[in-house]
Amino acid sequence: MGPWRCLLLLPLLAAALRAQQQQFMEYVERRLSLLEERISQWHDQSSRYSTELRDFKNQVLGMLETAEKEREAMRSEAESAAVRVDRLEREVDYLETQNPAPPCVEVDETLMEKQVATAKQRKNEKYTKLTDCSDTIASVRAMKILKRFGSTSGLWTKDAAGNSEKIYVFDGTANDTVYVFPRMREFTLFSATRKAARIKLPYPWVGTGHLVYDGHLYYIRQQGSFQVIKFNLANKTVVDSSVFPAEEQIPVFGLSPFTYIEVAADEEGLWAIYATKEDEKNICLAKLDPTSLDIEQMWDTPCPRENAEGAFVVCGALHVVYNTRLPSRSRVQCVFDVSGTLAPEDASLVYFPKRYGSHSSMKYSPRERQIYAWDDGYQIIYRMEMKKKLEV
Repeated sequence: MGPWRCLLLLPLLAAALRAQQQQFMEYVERRLSLLEERISQWHDQSSRYSTELRDFKNQVLGMLETAEKEREAMRSEAESAAVRVDRLEREVDYLETQNPAPPCVEVDETLMEKQVATAKQRKNEKYTKLTDCSDTIASVRAMKILKRFGSTSGLWTKDAAGNSEKIYVFDGTANDTVYVFPRMREFTLFSATRKAARIKLPYPWVGTGHLVYDGHLYYIRQQGSFQVIKFNLANKTVVDSSVFPAEEQIPVFGLSPFTYIEVAADEEGLWAIYATKEDEKNICLAKLDPTSLDIEQMWDTPCPRENAEGAFVVCGALHVVYNTRLPSRSRVQCVFDVSGTLAPEDASLVYFPKRYGSHSSMKYSPRERQIYAWDDGYQIIYRMEMKKKLEV
């Protein structure tokens, strides 16, 4: 191709190149315009979402504020209902205590003297057993810690003679209200006393020596002299009362200064464990008539009061549990058999597993052959291993 032809093509090429550049610029402008439009849409949507989120947040905050107010209102209503329930329970307890007038607890001085004279005449006589029970404790077979409930000192027990599964709890060493749980399960699972029924006694009790026996509560009242009150648990009335015919009583256990009389039950019936200044070093034992509360017989035992923390009776044999003032391992260290069939030196030396402190109460259940103990606020069951006295 000649030079003149090249010169003719140059303008055509330049025009084509300009056209392509123009198309490319238009394409770029369209793409930028679309991008700007999308950015604008995103900005509008983001602004709208932010507004909606802010409105939703304000709505949620309002709902939370309303819920908080409703929660406070419900809490106030619940507290008010609890107060009303407590007031109702107190009113029910009050109505339950409005029983017929209890029998007169003032004891005729002449009758008192006759009771003391009769008891002294039969003091330390050989006891004629009412049953053929010849068992004695060999060892503690098992121990079960139920829970921790109430004060460091107290008493919990079942009916020692009946078939009831109710649990009776005496919290502390001086009060007038007994808590009653329908079964062991309720006592174990629930810690609040609101789950328990309440029995408000007509007279306050003292110490931890009380007993539930055959549908009746035998508890100790202090009003100058010490009285044993027999209280019917079914109709909430005082059946009988008796001033204990022992002069100048002192705490029966050296480590439990709040207990002056320990009412106990075994296979033979009802017993009273006590101490007097006449023989202040040793513990005394008496057989009680559960119907009339009369003392049938009395014994001076060789078991010392010092370092004693509790006692119970098994098959007519008094078992005294000892410890130290710095709590260590509790042990049965003195046994006194009223029938004379078990010599003290032949009795097993029974040790209780070391736990928290010292026992404030130990209640033997002849029906279950176990002991309900209260140890520094812990409720414990000791299951006993028994054997015949002749085999000891």
